[in-house]
Amino acid sequence: MSLNHIRPWRNIYRRESRQIHVGNVPVGGGAPISVQTMTNTDTRDVAATVAQVQAAAEAGADIVRVSTPDEDSAKALKEIVAESPVPIVADIHFHYKRGIEAAEAGAACLRINPGNIGNADRVKEVISAARDHGCSIRIGVNAGSLEKHLLDKYGEPCPDAMVESGLDHIRILQDHDFHEFKISVKASDVFMAAAAYQQLAEATDAPIHLGITEAGGLTSGTIKSAIGMGNLLWMGIGDTIRVSLSADPVEEVKVGYEILKSLGLRHRGVNIISCPSCARQGFDVIKTVETLEKRLEHIKTPMSLSIIGCVVNGPGEALMTDVGFTGGGAGNGMVYLAGKASHKMSNDQMVEHIVEEVEKRAAEIDKEEAARPAAE
Repeated sequence: MSLNHIRPWRNIYRRESRQIHVGNVPVGGGAPISVQTMTNTDTRDVAATVAQVQAAAEAGADIVRVSTPDEDSAKALKEIVAESPVPIVADIHFHYKRGIEAAEAGAACLRINPGNIGNADRVKEVISAARDHGCSIRIGVNAGSLEKHLLDKYGEPCPDAMVESGLDHIRILQDHDFHEFKISVKASDVFMAAAAYQQLAEATDAPIHLGITEAGGLTSGTIKSAIGMGNLLWMGIGDTIRVSLSADPVEEVKVGYEILKSLGLRHRGVNIISCPSCARQGFDVIKTVETLEKRLEHIKTPMSLSIIGCVVNGPGEALMTDVGFTGGGAGNGMVYLAGKASHKMSNDQMVEHIVEEVEKRAAEIDKEEAARPAAE
């Protein structure tokens, strides 16, 4: 078993919610928090879109959303769904017929924005199509596209307006005896989004799709998303997440997993614990970590690796990781396995050796998990 034990003072008690399915992916009801992203290709370009979906899935995406802005995109969606290794969510705005077409094309879920899809009759038609074709629905409330009557009532986008919008549309779905839905109340403002999600979590048992929308570029958006979603996840709120970055969708998936890993909510791949480096370092920590991150991308097994430049904190960090390396003197460092000092290794050969040890440990963990009784 990996040494990433969950200790009592680290426990997060997740909010209880109903469970729905997006294709074969359970959302809510205690299921693992799924990680989503969205393609940014022209949906009509089937080959490019499928390639991006596959790359996201390889990075760990459980669900991928695809924009469906016009009839040609809806037609292309059928081919995309057929070639996708993960469930596809059709992103629907402005025209309710796209939702109907997407359901017919095999989308696993329809994302509709209540503020711009039309009146209740049109929403009713989308609900009927979803039911007929086994789709779930995400009610996607966004601070930037709230209904006019709510903006008139509240004067500006705010948490109360967002939650009221979401609950209004929950009632529409429930009035039509449709319950396979999840909901989001996204804003680019971290405070607004966090307040809205907290209110929403108390008002419904529907699964919650978490996100800070239009968060920004890779660095700024990652920080903004980690602060906003991290705090909500820490409170137990959130059943599926999407990090919204002006970047490659694969980066969104990576950031999503890093947020979940940092909170002990989900683990995938190698969690590298490394020091920022200083004059005491026995080897080039920054370059080594950059290299190892790339060399270990193929490892999907949840495990931990510590790369520490000197003996100040190195041995202590290594006690809590599956594999570790701590810099020493005379061009050598100490390799740690399962928290114990194992053997010395030259800095020049360290990267290759660490990769081998990580691969070996991953295989051991996989074997242990395969032998574990299902009831455990």
